Amino acid sequence: MPDTGTNENTLTGRNVGKTCRTHYRGTFNDGTQFDSSYDRGEPLEFVCGAGQMIKGFDAAVADMEVGQIVDIHLMPEEAYGMPDPEAIFTLEIAQLPGSENLEVGQQVYLSNQYGQPFPVKVLEKEEKTITFDANHEMAGKELNFKIELVEVK
Repeated sequence: MPDTGTNENTLTGRNVGKTCRTHYRGTFNDGTQFDSSYDRGEPLEFVCGAGQMIKGFDAAVADMEVGQIVDIHLMPEEAYGMPDPEAIFTLEIAQLPGSENLEVGQQVYLSNQYGQPFPVKVLEKEEKTITFDANHEMAGKELNFKIELVEVK
């Protein structure tokens, strides 16, 4: 379903609006694990359908029963979206004190006009300019999840 920018609370299912606790293991298509609640020993708790999770994860949990385990494959649109070329920007090093010490590949936080921090990655550094990428590090990636619904309250 295309994102029309309207209220996305169109998710239906027995668990929508309820607090769900899930264990999960996330992997890339090559089998490399990127995250696991099992490794932390603590289930992930969230309100299903409230927009706290990526769309595909939320949708998978919406109709699960406690004790059920599902394996899902998500395309980027159901996960962190595709990279946005407008999220890549270049600044003058002189305008950003401290940026002269940053290195390509480094993750740092910048502040938006409201003072809220957001993560960026240093893409390129020239003599006078530095280029950042504010896309989510998983943008454009297909993700796989094994999800176990532990509790609904």
